Order: sequence, then structure tokens, then C-alpha cells
Amino acid sequence: MYIEVIKSKIHRIKITQAELHYVGSITIDEDLLDAANMIENEKVQVLNLNNGERLETYIIKGQRGSGIVCMNGPAARKMQVGDVVIVISYASMPFEDAKIWKPSLVFPTENNRLNK
Repeated sequence: MYIEVIKSKIHRIKITQAELHYVGSITIDEDLLDAANMIENEKVQVLNLNNGERLETYIIKGQRGSGIVCMNGPAARKMQVGDVVIVISYASMPFEDAKIWKPSLVFPTENNRLNK
């Protein structure tokens, strides 16, 4: 039996941009992606702490070190600049493997930077 478990999480990042007239996705600073073991085009769930919205989209790599977190396309109507969100990706694995799995968890600073 396979189950879905959390693979990666970026906890409490702030939306810095919203681009309604874009194809769609979330752009995230490449430093944050690396730290969270996430990659471009990976499917993610975005949870908005300000309004309770939850949506699924995919990642676009943002400029490294910029702190950018941009909601693109229709998601820009559900998540505004300044909103704090959690970005989560999941993996499917055998039940026994899931028991010992350790996800990548990132807790950035208020400015969407890595704690050093």
C-alpha cells in the first residue's frame, strides 16, 4: 500500500507580489526551494493564514536571494501581497517507508530569507 506524506514545507512566507495576468503558478526564491528540497514545476499546496484559502498550483523558480514569493494567474485573486502562507509538497511512498520518512521543513525569516 502507498500513502501520501508531506515531502517538503516552507512555513510562513510572505507574498511579495501578485500577477493576475500571468499563466499561473507560484514563484519562489530559489534559495527557499533548495532548502525545502522543492523543484521548479513541482505541484504544491498553498495555505493562506490570512484568509483560510487553500489551493494547488506549481512552482516557478524565482531569483535566488530575492525573497520573492509571487502568486500568479487566478491565485492572485485568492492571495494578496502581504498575506502569510505555508507551501507544502507531498510524496507517495510505501506505508513502511513512510513510517521513517523525514520531510524537509523550512522556517524562513519575516523577509523570506533563510535563517543562518
